[in-house]
Amino acid sequence: MLWIFGYGSLLFRPDFPFEERRPARIQGFQRRLDQGSPDHRGTPERLGRVATLVRAEGAWVGGAVYRVAERDEASVLAQLDHREQGGYERLTIDALPLGESGEAVTATTWIATPDNPYHLGPEPLEHMVAQIRAATGTSGANVEYVLRLALALRELAVDDPHVDALARALDG
Repeated sequence: MLWIFGYGSLLFRPDFPFEERRPARIQGFQRRLDQGSPDHRGTPERLGRVATLVRAEGAWVGGAVYRVAERDEASVLAQLDHREQGGYERLTIDALPLGESGEAVTATTWIATPDNPYHLGPEPLEHMVAQIRAATGTSGANVEYVLRLALALRELAVDDPHVDALARALDG
């Protein structure tokens, strides 16, 4: 059984067939907008900033898991491998229910490690905001990405100070 863990744009634009969606969290990571987007929310000349996961002991990241029908597994993985081609690698993790009882599921997600060519790393808030304001790609403006991600996290009742601070600065 294939479960996909979404923590970025998959929360507001999954764009693949699934049979079930559940709020979930993974442990040992933080969500950071440290990855450059050369295609979806930026260009190679003006990278946008999108979410990735950074290992952090004791931390957790809220998101959602999607159960994919067996007949769709291969095509969904191929589609997401293509969607996440800008520096992301596939990772298998344990996802736990968010705010409810239940058992963990083994899920697939994509993370961008610091050794990929589009890794931007952390920057002061004002630098990140300027970069996000200036970037647009085939999926739209980078500002829209951050604001939609912040809204999706609020709807899941997930507190993410990093995304919230960026959204507040962009919305103001």
